[in-house]
Order: sequence, then structure tokens, then C-alpha cells
Amino acid sequence: MKSTILQSPKDFFGEAVREAFIQRRIDAGPHAEAYLVRVLEHYILAERLFDEEAVDELGNRKPQTLAETLLVAVQSSPSLKADLLKKLGDRTLYTCGFFSDSFERKVIDVDYCVEMAGTAYGLLANSTREDTLAHVYTIYSRRFIEFVEALNYISEKFHLQSTDNVLRIYDRYLRTGSELAREKLNDLGIVPISPTDQKKVSQF
Repeated sequence: MKSTILQSPKDFFGEAVREAFIQRRIDAGPHAEAYLVRVLEHYILAERLFDEEAVDELGNRKPQTLAETLLVAVQSSPSLKADLLKKLGDRTLYTCGFFSDSFERKVIDVDYCVEMAGTAYGLLANSTREDTLAHVYTIYSRRFIEFVEALNYISEKFHLQSTDNVLRIYDRYLRTGSELAREKLNDLGIVPISPTDQKKVSQF
């Protein structure tokens, strides 16, 4: 009987992230790689993507949008501020990476999420006293879309989201300039017009 080698979530995600970084040519260092593994480990429990209550223990309404969460975070005590900013950045990163197709059915778009999460990570970088972690947050703030691409790659490899809709892939490419989306279109025999050229064409 063929034996089965069981991997821990950390080992499994570690290999997946390492491969994604290689395939997407992301050179961000071991600490940035390890951080993404920890994000994946944390959200292995799907309920962590959602807040349980719409109000807090004092009866106050919890922030519902990314912008509201960011505003509440910057006005909070240092410890709560760090917690809210990290949750905003990590949750947005995970959602953009694994459920990007769902943005078509919502008012928000990827650009908005990139801006909010990038700002959250940037504020974390400026407020943390730990140099290594501050460096990681800075990288995620400035190169957020690259890590979204890494999660896109992992998602598509393990068939964790629908990728067979050519129009959705093309739309993602036009909106974000995603290299992964462009390569997917090329695999389907489609040579897409660049987002820059698309804007030029729309002017006529």
C-alpha cells in the first residue's frame, strides 16, 4: 500500500507560497514569504474572514467598510490600532487573492482594496518598533498587488476559484494590469490590449 505523507498547514502553505513566489518572480525576502504563510494559516478557518457581531460590547456599531475600519483604527489606542490595521490589511489581501472574481458583483473594486490595504500596512510599518516586521509591512504596503498575484496563483493551481470565464480574466487584466491574467489569456490564445492602450483607444 502506498503511504501518504501528511503535511502541516504551515509546511503545505510554505511550499505553495515558495512556488508562487518563484513562478511570479517575486523577490521579497524570507520574512515577507513567511508573513504570507502566516496569513494563509490564520484564514484556514473561514469564519475569521467575518466579524461575528454588527455591534461591539458597548452597543456601538462596528465599522463595516474598509474606509470605516481605517478611520476607526487611526483614532484608536495603539494596541487596538495595530490590531485593526493588521486585520484590514491581511483580510483584504486574502480576499483579493482568493475571491477577486467576486468584486464584479460588488460596488467596491480592486483599486479601492489595494489603496486601503496599502495604507493600513504603511501605517503599521510606521508604528511598529520591531525593525524586521516594519520592513515586511513596508514591502506589503508598496507591493501589495504582487502578493495578491501570488495568492491568485495558489488559488488557480488548487482550483480554489473559478477562472474559466474569459471575460472576467480580461476585465481583471484591464483593471489591474495583472501579469497573471495576461498570461492566462495568452494560454487561451488571446493577446490582450494593454490597459494603457485601452485608455488611448477610449479617447477616440
